[in-house]
Parts: sequence; structure tokens; C-alpha cells
Amino acid sequence: MEEVRPGVEVRRSSRRRRSVQAYREGGRIIVLVPAALTAAEEARWVDTMVERLEKRGTSTRRSDESLLARALELGAAHLDGTAVPASVRWVDNQHTRWGSCTPGDRSIRLSSRLRSMPDWVVDYVLVHELAHLRVASHGPDFWALVDRFPLTERARGYLEGWSAAGGAGEAVPGDAEVD
Repeated sequence: MEEVRPGVEVRRSSRRRRSVQAYREGGRIIVLVPAALTAAEEARWVDTMVERLEKRGTSTRRSDESLLARALELGAAHLDGTAVPASVRWVDNQHTRWGSCTPGDRSIRLSSRLRSMPDWVVDYVLVHELAHLRVASHGPDFWALVDRFPLTERARGYLEGWSAAGGAGEAVPGDAEVD
């Protein structure tokens, strides 16, 4: 790990071959790069990825109110409008799950770790939690509902990759769980 400029840390990986990824962690930007990149290539990618994150800036920082509105949109589009949450909010205390749902009071909570991730990943977690409003378990009926979201496999792969890379600096058991 190397801080290449204030607030930006580069992590090289010998397992990473071509892809470059960046995300926010606390007050820093973490850029994941292949170990084989030259210093010039690394510098170019760091500039590119930091610029992309800064452009996204606050546009991906949804408020609790906008999360609820988005959940209602996703429920209407993918679950026939039959999964209607009473509340959706960000929480800071979920370190082993991406989200959770309490069907009894129809509340959904999303880990604040998702804030720096692409919108389609947040949407997947919302659809997953919305599906729990209809089916409590993770059985075939539940997954049939979740699979209505067209980016389910891509989002699950993204979350699994983030967890495998030690997304928060170190791997957390069960990090890829969405309940």
C-alpha cells in the first residue's frame, strides 16, 4: 500500500491482471491496480479513477428519503409493486452484511459501505431486501424474485469481488452477505 498523493492510496495486486478499481474508504480514495503496471501507467490510472470518483461525488450519496423513493421505483419495476417498504435508511453498524430487512415493520437498512459503490449495486441490494418483504427465506421463490433485477449476477459478482479483495482493508467473514 502506498499513498501517492494526499488522500489517495494505491494498492497493487499480483492477482489483478487488467482491471482497475477505485472506491472511497473513510476520507481516502483507494485505487486497486495490477502489480504489473508501470509507474506512468499507474499515475495515469490514478488520475482517471480519482476524477471519475470526484465526478460521481455527491450524486451517488443518496439520502434516506431518496433511498425510499428508489426502493419504491425498483419494487414497482421488478416486483410488481407488491413489496412496499415503510422505511429505507443507511446504517453504520452493518459490518458483515450489505443490507437487512425486517418484514414485520417493513423496514430496510443498507450498510453505509455501499455509499461509494455504483448505483446498480445499491439497486441490487435494495431489490434483494425488497424481495424479503415477500419471501423471508433465501429459497427458490426468493431468488426467482431477486433474479427479476437484470443486473443481479453482475452486482453479486461485484460484491463478492469487493469482499475477496478485502474491500475495507481486510476481509470480514460473511462480508458478501445480503440479508
